[in-house]
Amino acid sequence: MRLLVSRQNIGRLAAAHIATQAALVQAQKNFFVLGLPTGETVLEMYRFLCESARKKEIDFSHIITFNMDEYVGLPPTDPQSYHYYMEQNLFKQVSLSPAQTHIPNAMASDLEKSCAQYEQAIYMCGGIDLFVGGVGRNGHLAFNEPGSSFSSRTRPVELTPSTRQSNARFFEGDIQRVPTQALSVGIGTVLDARELLFLANGAHKAEAVARLSQGKITPQWPITALKTHPRATLLVDEAAASLLTGPVQQTLLAQQAKFPEANTWTVNL
Repeated sequence: MRLLVSRQNIGRLAAAHIATQAALVQAQKNFFVLGLPTGETVLEMYRFLCESARKKEIDFSHIITFNMDEYVGLPPTDPQSYHYYMEQNLFKQVSLSPAQTHIPNAMASDLEKSCAQYEQAIYMCGGIDLFVGGVGRNGHLAFNEPGSSFSSRTRPVELTPSTRQSNARFFEGDIQRVPTQALSVGIGTVLDARELLFLANGAHKAEAVARLSQGKITPQWPITALKTHPRATLLVDEAAASLLTGPVQQTLLAQQAKFPEANTWTVNL
């Protein structure tokens, strides 16, 4: 896999990559199937995607989306639901119709059945071409917390106290308002995608990036599952790369010394 360290806006870089890959896939098979995240890390990515759509640089009329997760018990109209997030930050702005978008149905009476139907919907679309995601402070992918199986599929999950505390800032700081469950794609669901692009920014993500870059592959750090994928990229800013050590750091420093005018450097892990 590749580690890309950039001093540029990583949201812009991610949006540009999505637009490029969408055009390539659409030329081959008409529809581009895109896996999408939510959260603060990717807000800039969505802003640039909307800008690209306005400039006709990406064709959303031939894109199908599948989101990573949703809180159990929050209706789509709740401002803290991921349905609402996606509508506000992407779907409405680029005119993606409901038929083109998929988010786990966390209001279903049978959550297990809802998850199985979600996996089936991905299968019926021919699988995901590119899955984009963020990285949690503890290395979680979607709501796959430490210890999650790398073969896991879309399922109901219990949110850990640390995740609920981290997300309490979106609920006026009140952890009691944060749902205790969510529906989440599994790590296996993510790894099935043809290509992966994950983003991490800020010093608070540096330990997770270091674990991926220098540590062993282990379910205790879900981010390390990316190293098992043949076409995975982790795109980070300089702050998120601040704890790199050993050969990875040496390779990065050598590249920066050789190409000081560059804005992005690549390390193969």
